[in-house]
Amino acid sequence: MSETRYKIVFDGALQPGVDITTAKLNLADLFKSDVAAIERLFSGRTVALKRELSHSDAQVYLQALGKTGIEARIEPETTVELNLADVHEQTPAPAEPDSPYAPPRADVGERLPEFAILKPFSVEGRIGRLRFLAWTMVLSLVTLPIIGIFAFIGLGLVSTDSTTGLIIGGIVAFFLFLAFGLVSILFSVQRLHDIGWSGWLWLLNLVPFVGSIFPLVMMAMPGNDGANRYGPPPPPNTTAVKVLCSLWIVFVGLIFAGAMVGGISAIQEEYESSLESSYESGSVTTDEIDAVAEPATISEDEAAEAAPPPVDSAKE
Repeated sequence: MSETRYKIVFDGALQPGVDITTAKLNLADLFKSDVAAIERLFSGRTVALKRELSHSDAQVYLQALGKTGIEARIEPETTVELNLADVHEQTPAPAEPDSPYAPPRADVGERLPEFAILKPFSVEGRIGRLRFLAWTMVLSLVTLPIIGIFAFIGLGLVSTDSTTGLIIGGIVAFFLFLAFGLVSILFSVQRLHDIGWSGWLWLLNLVPFVGSIFPLVMMAMPGNDGANRYGPPPPPNTTAVKVLCSLWIVFVGLIFAGAMVGGISAIQEEYESSLESSYESGSVTTDEIDAVAEPATISEDEAAEAAPPPVDSAKE
């Protein structure tokens, strides 16, 4: 008598508290398949995920499937006994409805879109590295002129000594800064989602020393190619995104050039001030400068005494 074989069947049931999208993503990762193919398993029909297994192998497969969040079960394979006396005519047998080679014809589970919908002012969604830099550049281009206008108004209020105006200007500037920081956090959270990380990791920016490195990590880490637990991938980068991202190169270049010019000017001013301070302190007097600039004059007698004695060439 042959050993009883088993199969693992699944009818779309999930474990308590497991979201269907999470289960699909886990199954896609387990079977190394895309989410669209996994959705065919959630048609409501009973399908056999694996056949012809021993009981121990079936237990191993069932344990691995249980970690994905689905409710699969083990069933024994139906044994077929053939009796040649009952065979009268060879007719094609109908295809077994739960065959693993015949996928369901209907998709019951929700179908994920190919690309995510962009939501700039939301904590949901994903954005790539270039779009993150482009959106940040737009935010900077909008915010800097507003800050400049309020700074100009504030200088005018200071000159007129308007206390009420200064208070109102300070309150408006505070709320503008708060709005700028909030939108910047939303962009960062979506960038973290694209990498597959939790948005709460943004709080690492507040940690000393780590906060100076973590933004660079966010911009350098590539995003997930396919869908992850935060949704489908972002749409491809447009020309506008690439142009706005390239403006960061110009912006950083201007800052570097300005820093170089400022540093050279500071060094030159420091050198000139040190020379002026040395003149004022008397370390180099005018008499010493004249003595170095003009050679000393001597008389003819002093020159004759200083000259070497004549040499008798005949004697030599």
